[in-house]
Amino acid sequence: MDPALLTWTFLVGLLSGFLSAVPVGPINTTILNEGGRRGFRRALLMGLGATVMEAIYCGIAFAGFSGMLRSRAATTLLQGLSIPLLVILGLRYVRLHDVPGIGRTARLVEEKLHPHTAFMTGFVRLAANPGVLVFWVAAASVFVGHGWIADSGPGKTACVAGIVSGVFLWFLILSYAATHAHRRLSTRSLIVLSHVSGIVLLLVALVLVVRLIRLWL
Repeated sequence: MDPALLTWTFLVGLLSGFLSAVPVGPINTTILNEGGRRGFRRALLMGLGATVMEAIYCGIAFAGFSGMLRSRAATTLLQGLSIPLLVILGLRYVRLHDVPGIGRTARLVEEKLHPHTAFMTGFVRLAANPGVLVFWVAAASVFVGHGWIADSGPGKTACVAGIVSGVFLWFLILSYAATHAHRRLSTRSLIVLSHVSGIVLLLVALVLVVRLIRLWL
């Protein structure tokens, strides 16, 4: 595969991973609080655990699209489904006004597994959020269905590698900010960043709609 294309695919994944990790949620708020109270190392280890679980979800999502685009009908269906998924996720982030708490499922999982380290806390907490898998299924449908990445092993691997790097980069920045700029960084700041992420998703959906209209005309 062309190295330039692999680089582009990695960068697409990097940006996507970074933006996906920004919206406020249990992981981000926990890192923010833990970093302020217990230091950078614990916050970063929690982010690393969440990153590993995100890599697993992401790998499952992208692997599920292998060989699905061999027919024009499958490609058209995938393109059509990706747009409403983006709109739903975008509106969800734009309309966010409060910090979401830990869901009932996550609490039950944590009570059963009893994670004792920062790494396992981040890993388990993200594992108990199947919405992450749904998000990456939507992302994979956009990237593969619209030809932004190649429907091949190397292309998907480069994209997933970029996504994981982007996710960890955000957690690294958040851990540092929580430790050294706790008074300036608040959950309100994360909510504002969530709104920005939602707007980006809605703009991407709009671009895809315009592109599909042009293809049909």
